[in-house]
Amino acid sequence: MRAGKLDRSISIERLMEIVKPSGSVVTAWTNIATIRAEVIQQSATEFLTGFGEAENGTIVFRVRYLPGITTADRVLYNGAAHDLKEIKEIGRRRALELRAVATS
Repeated sequence: MRAGKLDRSISIERLMEIVKPSGSVVTAWTNIATIRAEVIQQSATEFLTGFGEAENGTIVFRVRYLPGITTADRVLYNGAAHDLKEIKEIGRRRALELRAVATS
């Protein structure tokens, strides 16, 4: 993987439970990593839903290998949140392809 292709900055967030001093539990998205990425593919597909037409933006990021990322995490890119749908390892812990869908 060439470093010159990693021209975008993304943040990976995980939903965590935080215990407040009062004892109440709150769930919040917490930043676990801010890394450089390459945008491989960006598309918008329209499909029919029960409420009418909707637009689904799919984007694929390629990043250096980072252990512990799961599909329960999400990616912040250009101020928009994207849910991870698929994580594919490239080589032997060389890189990851993150397939994400924009949240509405």
